[in-house]
Amino acid sequence: MNHSILKRGIVTRMKKDTLDKLSPELQKLIVQNDTKAVGTLSASIEKSATPVSTFAERTLLHCNGGSTVQAALWLKNHLKNGGKLVITLAGALSSFQIGVILAELIRKNKVHLISATGANHEESYYRYVAHSHYANIPRYTELTPGQEAELRDAGLRRITDTFLPEHESMLIIEPLLLQMWKDAQEKKERYFPHEYFRRLFEEKLIQPDPQANSDDCWTYAAFKKNVPIIVPGFEDSSTGNFFANCTYNGLLKKKGQVILDGNIMRSGIEYFHFMYDWYMKESEKSPIAFLQLGGGISADFPICVVPSLKHDLKPNSKIRDWAGFIEIGSSPMSYGSYSGAGGKEKITWDKLSTESYHQIIQSDVTVAFPWIAAVLLDL
Repeated sequence: MNHSILKRGIVTRMKKDTLDKLSPELQKLIVQNDTKAVGTLSASIEKSATPVSTFAERTLLHCNGGSTVQAALWLKNHLKNGGKLVITLAGALSSFQIGVILAELIRKNKVHLISATGANHEESYYRYVAHSHYANIPRYTELTPGQEAELRDAGLRRITDTFLPEHESMLIIEPLLLQMWKDAQEKKERYFPHEYFRRLFEEKLIQPDPQANSDDCWTYAAFKKNVPIIVPGFEDSSTGNFFANCTYNGLLKKKGQVILDGNIMRSGIEYFHFMYDWYMKESEKSPIAFLQLGGGISADFPICVVPSLKHDLKPNSKIRDWAGFIEIGSSPMSYGSYSGAGGKEKITWDKLSTESYHQIIQSDVTVAFPWIAAVLLDL
């Protein structure tokens, strides 16, 4: 299909005298249809080599659907022209099996760095080892407090319409991590949170659940392709809480409890140092786009590397702006949350330039992201 929808300001069918009545600034905002659909929707799909993408482009034309396809087509063009992509994960997307999509994008070289909350990162591993022990609760809104307590007492930690099986996941992985931490302390070594986890794959310390598909695990795909991961806010996760317990040396510590040195875990500041170096190196060769799934620290942390380079570090070399910013989220701007802050607001913080492409898709990530992935994967 013709992708000239990407070319802002190109108008091919509106009468010129009508356009001339509009200000140049307004004309730049108008995107005119320059394709003509022929035949039925079913016929178009049957003839297409990319039926899913064709369906999206024929049907998602306006409002959030239109924003989704426009963003997908912009990203596709960006990657086709040698651009790179950072994806950020908020909420509980790993428990919601975002890995089915994200792992495939990683394998197809569509993703070049991932920023995830501590929970999203660890829950990718939990799905890997305990997939068959998860289950869905479609009518979760009908649960009573007593039923929630039943789930708690059974070690089932509910996350919206699914639950995390504690005994088959975190209680399997935590002892393995604890031994790594002890070894690191003995050897006076320090690693990032994701590096400790990645050793679970490297050293074959864990195996996929019999019903799990390892190809659906985004952390495993990132490990195989050596895609960088950053985990800002590691402490805000079950593993982070466990690590806090292992390093606690305060009044409540138990007699005989082994206390680890918290310095064996490299910090969020060091993740930011990594981002300085990674961004400067990669942006020298390629423009970098930013796809934010949700909001929160996993997004705001990496996007701030550009203004921090400009205003804090101030290197001698030129700093390239983010090429584009796309956010999928359900928080309106009027709520005042970071998740609802649009691209224009980010210009005031120098996170984006006036030339950066920006698109806000006010939708559920689990609804909109699959359509973007389908277009990027030529499905």
